[in-house]
Amino acid sequence: MNTQEKVALVARNTQEIVSVDELSALFEAKDHPHAYIGFAPTGAMHVGHMIPIRKIVDFLKAGCQFTFLIADLHAYLDDNKSPWELLDARFEVYKQSTIGILESFGAPLERVQFVRGSDFEFERSYMENVLQMVGDVTLHRAKRAASEVVRFKDDPKLGGFVYPLLQIEDVYALNADIALGGIDQRGIYMLGRDLAPRMNREKYVCVFTPLLPGLTGAKMSSSDASSKIELLDDEATVRKKVNKAHCPAGEVEGNGVLAFLEHVIFPLKMDAGEVFVIDRPEKFGGSVSFDSFEALKDAFVSGELHPADVKQGLARELTLLLGVVQQHLSPDVMSRAYPDGH
Repeated sequence: MNTQEKVALVARNTQEIVSVDELSALFEAKDHPHAYIGFAPTGAMHVGHMIPIRKIVDFLKAGCQFTFLIADLHAYLDDNKSPWELLDARFEVYKQSTIGILESFGAPLERVQFVRGSDFEFERSYMENVLQMVGDVTLHRAKRAASEVVRFKDDPKLGGFVYPLLQIEDVYALNADIALGGIDQRGIYMLGRDLAPRMNREKYVCVFTPLLPGLTGAKMSSSDASSKIELLDDEATVRKKVNKAHCPAGEVEGNGVLAFLEHVIFPLKMDAGEVFVIDRPEKFGGSVSFDSFEALKDAFVSGELHPADVKQGLARELTLLLGVVQQHLSPDVMSRAYPDGH
């Protein structure tokens, strides 16, 4: 695979790369660049997390080393979204969940390193760099950088202002060349790039994925049960939730059903040389298959495909993926991590 092919693979289904030229230069300079993503273990993972995790598969195919950071301290610093005493259990849940999702995608797990934030974030060199940033960054700038990620109340806790600085330092502490994240992470990583010259550091490359619309049409959220499909949902629950999903006939914008198909299901199908099949009774046109998302979208926009058809196909694929995930996810660990529910 040449540089152009690697860049195209990493870039597919992303919202923004900062910058494509830097990414190309990185692949020219290194056979195996190091990429990472960080998740703070707060609310239980759901299918919305599959978009950035599926992106990991593209990085691996492009020859990258990959580190998955479970940022436990961040989960506490973000307005105590995870109480200190639950961080151990939530670390395990996020690790099990991610391994299960990657397994369902057929990813080579041996090439993904899992790291816990508190295992290195107390080191002296790490904290020295964080404190240097504390001395340079104003409260306003830190809040603006983290506003799409951190919960700031009327009287915000100090942890929310420190959070983005730790996230920036994570990139360098892990020796990552590329930071992968949802587009909501953009402010934090752009702050890190701005700070790089004054700290005598190289700027890392940023790859941002879009945020998956929830089943209600808004952002999929761990705190809104009606907007998400959970990893432990059974087939009946998945079908029930998908059938109630916001999927107006012919509309693409804000359509979580189509977004999931575009960013998760179709890349997996295409990489496996398979087609996406929708089983329908003959009276509704019979079974139909699609070898690209564009073909399915055209059929949906034209009215050839009814929302119920698309939902049926998505529910089937999701059930298959979650069946693999659930083999790795312990209900006992889930109950310890979320004693009051998800």
